[in-house]
Amino acid sequence: MTGVKYYINDIRYCHRCSYVLLKFLLCFYSIIWWLIGGCILAIGIYAEVERQRYKTLEGVFLAPAIILILLGIIMFVVSLIGVLGSLRDNLTLLKVFMYTLAVCLILQLLGGILALVFRNQVSPCQSESIRRGIKNYYDDLDFKNIMDFVQKQFKCCGGQEYTDWAVNMYHNCSAPGPLACGVPYTCCITTKPNEVANTLCGYRVLEKERLDLIDVIHIRGCTDAFFIWLMDNYKYMAVLLLGILLPQFFGVIVSWLYITRVEDAITEYGHYMDGLLDSAERETKSHRRVTKWFKCMPDID
Repeated sequence: MTGVKYYINDIRYCHRCSYVLLKFLLCFYSIIWWLIGGCILAIGIYAEVERQRYKTLEGVFLAPAIILILLGIIMFVVSLIGVLGSLRDNLTLLKVFMYTLAVCLILQLLGGILALVFRNQVSPCQSESIRRGIKNYYDDLDFKNIMDFVQKQFKCCGGQEYTDWAVNMYHNCSAPGPLACGVPYTCCITTKPNEVANTLCGYRVLEKERLDLIDVIHIRGCTDAFFIWLMDNYKYMAVLLLGILLPQFFGVIVSWLYITRVEDAITEYGHYMDGLLDSAERETKSHRRVTKWFKCMPDID
């Protein structure tokens, strides 16, 4: 009895948390993210199949479908590990799930901090990526739609500046046709809400001086416009960041508590059971019911 009393006083962490409650929370949490990951993966695969019709060699690096597929695979696999680990009380799977969540959480925090600290160095890299996309603007439908949306939404043109459109073979000043030395109509300034701009409103603007274009097109580059928008809307971005990071932090905490709860039960009883129940009879009835629910806990002799 002395050894038992000593162990009870030595139980680690949250010893009053119910084994069943932690198991349910972790299982439910993992299943939800497993389903979300599966949906993202399915959407990414569908988008990639559709994108193959317009695929270019360089466009693959800018394809949102590829990002969706990678994100979906990571979420699906990691969440599946969490589901299996919580159902089977497998400490190895549970620890893999917890550590993977923790690493992803830390990497996202570090990435956000580094992007903020080195934003002046990040900007040229983004501009160069946009320039590569502009080069294949009419060949990569995904990038074209994204670029058109960004230029209209943030009232900007090109990557670093509007002259980036000169790298496109159709907008280069040496090209034949009406698009030569011009920019897409999504760069043009509109004065009325929902106004549809003339598709040739950017005609020959690359030949003119910057100050002459202030009332014609948006001369500010999209990279600078995006960072300015982030600074102006930092409160919304903070809420978005918390919405992304807090669920992951919750998953790490629940996984950690559940792992220690299972380890305590193993140390105390030699197998998985909720040692906090008041009597052996209540333990037996409760765990038989849980066994029926989860079909994963061993029978109690």
